[in-house]
Amino acid sequence: MSHLRASQLTRRVFLAGLPLTLAACASAGRSAPPAVRAVNVVDPFYASMYRAIQDEPFPVPAIDVSQVDPRFLRQEVEFTGPESAGDIVVDPSRRFLYLVRENGRALRYGCGVGQAGFDYEGDAVIARKAEWPRWTPTQNMIRREPERYGPFAGGMEGGLDNPLGARALYLFKNGRDTLYRIHGTNEPWSIGQSVSSGCIRLFNQDIIDLHRRVPTGTRVTVLTHGARHRTREALV
Repeated sequence: MSHLRASQLTRRVFLAGLPLTLAACASAGRSAPPAVRAVNVVDPFYASMYRAIQDEPFPVPAIDVSQVDPRFLRQEVEFTGPESAGDIVVDPSRRFLYLVRENGRALRYGCGVGQAGFDYEGDAVIARKAEWPRWTPTQNMIRREPERYGPFAGGMEGGLDNPLGARALYLFKNGRDTLYRIHGTNEPWSIGQSVSSGCIRLFNQDIIDLHRRVPTGTRVTVLTHGARHRTREALV
């Protein structure tokens, strides 16, 4: 249904718009960072966007953008689809999250998504927002891996080691918690990967940005993995 076409980043437009508890969101296995990618030329614009953030309760480390596929860096793109401005669309197949804007545009964020069998699909609403959220593994996670998750059955306070990272957006459907979140991550290498227990993770710098932009009540659509017809993109 959606037809998305990425365009070149318009810095002037994007810069003007810059700044305006849980469940199943840890990595599904003991994944290690993938092999180091070829180093990209560092664009100062992106280096600044993903710089360290010092004015947080827990200072956020900088992201080494030379090690990130440029597709997964925050950028403005063309967007044509039925969603309204302010809606969020997640495309798990391509590892992108879109915040729909006016005039056929969207902000696109690279994301990490759930492994097959652990991911969420369908519509939801952001019913709650949290800064440096507390994390609690689900009972299913504890049953699957009691040695790993059992020690955290009582929850983990927010911080740099917390799997939810700097912010979390809690997804509800029909008034009930889906147990899925859009959140930050303490594993920045996982952006662009399919490794989590189902939640949608962003770089901490990106979830801080998204958290500022969206209110509770924001509509979210998570596409099915096979929904290529909804998410065709062509670089301009």
